[in-house]
Amino acid sequence: MMTMIPILQTSLGSLYQADCLKLLPTLDTESVDLAFADPPFNLGKKYSSNIDDARASQDYLAWCQQWLDEMVRVLKPGGSLFLWNLPKWNLPLGAYLGGKLTFRHWIAVDIKYSLPIQKRLYPSHYSLLYFVKGDKPAIFHPDRTPVPCCRHCGGELPDYGGYKDKMNPKGVNLSDVWTDIPPVRHAKYKKRDANALALKLMDRIVSMASDPGSLVLDTFGGSGTTYVAAELTGRRWIGCELDCSTILNRFDLINDDREHLEQIQVNKNTLFTFADLARRKKAGIPLSPKYRLEQNKCECPPAAVSGDLFATV
Repeated sequence: MMTMIPILQTSLGSLYQADCLKLLPTLDTESVDLAFADPPFNLGKKYSSNIDDARASQDYLAWCQQWLDEMVRVLKPGGSLFLWNLPKWNLPLGAYLGGKLTFRHWIAVDIKYSLPIQKRLYPSHYSLLYFVKGDKPAIFHPDRTPVPCCRHCGGELPDYGGYKDKMNPKGVNLSDVWTDIPPVRHAKYKKRDANALALKLMDRIVSMASDPGSLVLDTFGGSGTTYVAAELTGRRWIGCELDCSTILNRFDLINDDREHLEQIQVNKNTLFTFADLARRKKAGIPLSPKYRLEQNKCECPPAAVSGDLFATV
């Protein structure tokens, strides 16, 4: 059904410089495995595309419902939809989606997104809603995370006591509160003046709800993080943005993201990172023999240790 001409095409994906409400109707019904949306937050922000980001609340919600209806239509049975927004907007939008899809999780991603507001609690998390089409997801294999450790000595922050021998050697179960997703601040990986989604975030979502060869949809391309994560992990992808210049530039430099993703993947699905083991070795803190490690990590590869930079960008 696709009649539009992509502004960027790879062996896995297609990017269109278009409004999402023009692209979505051209997609086949029940063709997408994973849909992700990071729309403008209606905060009066200036965008290069000159969109109206200061709509009346009801107008904004009605607009969101339009493209959400289309996302639900194109999602396969068992397909997953993730919606990234401020809690203010995800509350009514989540209720709307709950009438069409099955709610799985409200994931709180611990990132401070504004200055403290007088007489209000400090806003410190984004809302990531996770829905599926049908009773259960067709694909679900969440990453495991390393044991949280002190950034100075490498010692465990939680005390697992007598349960160390029961810890999965691949890491800790992923929870619905993500405290390890950093804002993108490092100049090498920040691809636009506005805030960009962390590659670690999108790698986690793509890994959880799709397989190599699955089709990933993102109709608010932004800086292109979803497309990069899909491209580098062998997923097919499709998306659009009103101004694609930043995404085009990013794909010209995709090897930077390839290196970044390699470091991210070294530090997931493992009980301890190389860097934390190196810190505790330097601090003279022995690792309990009760832990069941899949491999000997006492000798840390230099790239993995220096790659700890990526945990903070």
